[in-house]
Amino acid sequence: MSLQTLGYIGLRTKNLEDWTAYASRFLGMQLVDKSRGTASFRMDDRKQRLVVNQADAEAPGFYGWEVTDGAALDARKIHNVTGVSVDDPDGNLVENYSCKSERNYTQYCNADVDRLLAAQSGELDKEKRRKMVWDIERLLVEDAARPIILHASAGNCWQPHVKNFRPHDNSQYNNLRFEDVWLDK
Repeated sequence: MSLQTLGYIGLRTKNLEDWTAYASRFLGMQLVDKSRGTASFRMDDRKQRLVVNQADAEAPGFYGWEVTDGAALDARKIHNVTGVSVDDPDGNLVENYSCKSERNYTQYCNADVDRLLAAQSGELDKEKRRKMVWDIERLLVEDAARPIILHASAGNCWQPHVKNFRPHDNSQYNNLRFEDVWLDK
């Protein structure tokens, strides 16, 4: 896969005028097209690098990646490159692999996966839910719906004089509030 660079970005916003001012005045981009609900900007010889659409919420809209050639573009289509949530499988699995999800960009659809997704989402027993998620993952691998390209591990370390720190049980990145933590030194 020959991904070269991010080519352009599309954003959704509640306030198009704020983005227009920000992109023009602070980012130094040139406004190249503006309609009632869309503003497009460029910063070089490309037609546009930033497209901002009026919407009901602040959110990313789309990303355009530059690749080396048509073959690389075709290879890129098989990969699911959407973001993932780090603390709950629903943020990734349901959003990216449910038959009815708007963000299921690969258009993968399996009724057994949908049934398991619904069941695991409502399961309160942690071990039963973990087994269901592994069953879903297994189906995704068997269907080649989810090629695993990268897996990262992370951990927490702290000094013995740091007291009452409680790391989150399923995420390195959540539950990092320190109201009840103190230093015993």
